[in-house]
Amino acid sequence: MQKRNLDVVVISDVHLGTYGCHATELVNYLKSVKPKLLILNGDIIDGWQFSKRYFPKAHFAVIKQIMSLISKDTRVVYITGNHDEVLRKYSDMQFGNLSLTDKFILKIGDKKMWIFHGDVFDNTTKGSAKILAKLGGKGYDLLILLNRAINFILNKFGREKISFSKKIKNSVKKAVKYINNFENTIAELAIENNFDYVICGHIHQPCEKVFSTDKGKVIYLNSGDWVENLTALEFSNGEWNLFTYSPADFEINSIDKNTPEEDLHIFSEKVDYIF
Repeated sequence: MQKRNLDVVVISDVHLGTYGCHATELVNYLKSVKPKLLILNGDIIDGWQFSKRYFPKAHFAVIKQIMSLISKDTRVVYITGNHDEVLRKYSDMQFGNLSLTDKFILKIGDKKMWIFHGDVFDNTTKGSAKILAKLGGKGYDLLILLNRAINFILNKFGREKISFSKKIKNSVKKAVKYINNFENTIAELAIENNFDYVICGHIHQPCEKVFSTDKGKVIYLNSGDWVENLTALEFSNGEWNLFTYSPADFEINSIDKNTPEEDLHIFSEKVDYIF
């Protein structure tokens, strides 16, 4: 399989260890790219719902493929999220080409990018609300199982698949965004701190928007997830693009031609959040 050479790939919200994770599709995607830098922007492993009873081979294959990229000189930065927050006690550790951190600054040319998961701005993941969020996550996982059973029956009758889980998840996440002004708050802070881009995950909504205030503007990017949307952010040829997984492309082994690599300078920097 011909791999696409990319400068940077950002994925988030994989939720390994849950029924909703599309691990096989993610392995297919990771095998199709050769990034200089892979950023895992939080909630890669779902510590909230982790169980020894459910961690399929495909989920292990994701980890194996990431390790394979590391062994082939891809630098991997793992940014912690709320579902894998247990790793935050080990933040700012580095093991060869693998770094673990809570936030990351990426500089490409004269552009400065602020990358973090985003849960720090979500009040539903803090305090007593966190317990409800965990219970909601378990209910969502059960809904996915029910959804798959219904789609199995629909497929037998030649009917189009439906996604109850996506509709419910999107409605909940939109409410969270509205209450916390998630995107606006992040964009305003990024502008105040003179960032050209701010990149998040967490809300499972792939997105590219330009935010402007009287102090300047910033490009807000969200890498989406590998539960419902199956998306990633890719940087090559001097620009960011949102990749959306299409099963048909991988069935026919249709991989884009390699793109020329561009010089980039990567550095990590400790940044304090301003509230």
